[in-house]
Amino acid sequence: MENMDQSHHQNGTISKQRSQGGLVTMPFIFANEVCEKLAVVGFQTNMINYLTKQLNMPLTKAANTLTNFGGTASLTPLLGAFLADSYAGKFWTITIASIIYQLGMISLTISAIVPKLRPAAGEEASGGQLAILYISIYLAALGSGGIRPCVVAFGAEQFDETDPNHKNSTWKYFNWYYFAMGASMLVAVTVVVYIQDYVGWGLGLGIPTLLMVLSIISFGFGYRLYRHLDPSGSPFTRLIQVCVAAYKKRKLPMVNDPCLLYENQELDAPISYAGKLIHTKQMRFLDKAAIVSEEDNPKAPNLWKLNTVHRVEELKSIIRMAPIWGAGIILITAYAQQSTFSLQQANTIDRNLTKSFQIPAGSMSVFTISSMLTTIALYDRVLIPLTRRITGLDRGISFIHRMGIGFVISIVATFVAGFIEIKRKRVAMDHGLLNDPHSTIPMSFLWLVPQYSLHGMAEAFMSIGHLEFFYDQAPESMKSTAMALFWTAIAMGNYFSTFLVSLVHKVSATNHASNWLPDDNLNKGRLEYFYWLITFLQLLNFLYYLVCAKFYTYKPIQLNVKDTDANNNAVELVTHQL
Repeated sequence: MENMDQSHHQNGTISKQRSQGGLVTMPFIFANEVCEKLAVVGFQTNMINYLTKQLNMPLTKAANTLTNFGGTASLTPLLGAFLADSYAGKFWTITIASIIYQLGMISLTISAIVPKLRPAAGEEASGGQLAILYISIYLAALGSGGIRPCVVAFGAEQFDETDPNHKNSTWKYFNWYYFAMGASMLVAVTVVVYIQDYVGWGLGLGIPTLLMVLSIISFGFGYRLYRHLDPSGSPFTRLIQVCVAAYKKRKLPMVNDPCLLYENQELDAPISYAGKLIHTKQMRFLDKAAIVSEEDNPKAPNLWKLNTVHRVEELKSIIRMAPIWGAGIILITAYAQQSTFSLQQANTIDRNLTKSFQIPAGSMSVFTISSMLTTIALYDRVLIPLTRRITGLDRGISFIHRMGIGFVISIVATFVAGFIEIKRKRVAMDHGLLNDPHSTIPMSFLWLVPQYSLHGMAEAFMSIGHLEFFYDQAPESMKSTAMALFWTAIAMGNYFSTFLVSLVHKVSATNHASNWLPDDNLNKGRLEYFYWLITFLQLLNFLYYLVCAKFYTYKPIQLNVKDTDANNNAVELVTHQL
């Protein structure tokens, strides 16, 4: 009777937590993400031009500054996820982080308006001017750390996974979340970049800054409509506790029956609201953390010595996800070149649409975003219904297959980019412009469209598949942390790009060979070799991914499924991807 009352109390608590949410919350959530993307993409896409033309940085230094900023902005989500999952909750983490981001954008806008904060023509930026720049962009990076992992997870949490009426809503949400994000990026790389290049950086940064203010206000207005889930304590502490407990009990003999391992539904209730993880056979050495010894008190366990099966399986899930997480790093390295060397290619060629209108080089990524949006729409409306008939999966194809398709397209994209660079230099040579880096090469910008578009198609498959993978396979109480892992892969890809660019620039700069990535004249370089090096690394990475995908074990969970007709709960065991 006591257990029934306790269960009723827990279900009542959870029901209260989930009394709001649904599609009505999406405009408020998307508004915050759209404005954040307008701000960061509007600056980051064109940042290489700002650094080289406004602050007079050398090309390789500017490229590395850009990738370091992108890497840091993708690494800080670990901090934001930790605060959201452990203490503050997702709503307040997003709100506070948005305000921090706003401060960075205000500082950046001021630095673009005040002439003394920029160097004179022909002079490189001073230490003080660079300090203001770095403070501004890293405040923005810190703010992004609270927004990026939490907005995605917060939006997905508005759909109750235990409710059959919301069964397909979550994975559809990821498609349309990415579509809304892509649409805002499209505006950023066209309207915002055009204003920056042809009107002024002050206005070009001031508009996203103002939009960010409006996004914070609109996000706050939706507070009463949101479905709020309380933070359940530090996920990192729980993972460490399992490791410590398993180490302390390493000499204990393994139990023959997994049913003898420690279970405590009351203890796990705050971290298993949708359902509990069940025992798996992999990594059995961690199971020792759930063996009850004579020294343990099952009624009030010391979690540094005894953990439940659910908590052990949380750690196993994270460990199983790690190899596939790592596979995404090289793809981001390839993608990062669009805002550095691909943009520099665009700077050298004819970008005229008419005699009086020229596409800004920073707006070339419009082809990437348009391709991504088109692919997402076709995927959602055409590919899913077709493949659903074959696979039987509600989402058409698994996220494992979706990521694999993205890897293949990205390999083709960088391979093609190398040949386009050969074509660009051949045209420059034919017109005697190899030694004139500031003259426009008479070659249409349309030649660059294939590499940009292929990267957009790759992102539609790989990035959304990666998001689905992390959210679906992460333990229920670690959704923000899972989204942070997605952004951490982006950070590692950007940092690896910085390392690779610096290494290639240094190694290829010999007396007997031309520097592949020269600072002063891209026409005299060997950018095609760099693209093909990335192609080769991606090919090796794809083979590695195939091995990881073949041996990956999906998270087994016992879901508490709501019976909407009888107003009670049923149990559903999920051991494969739905």
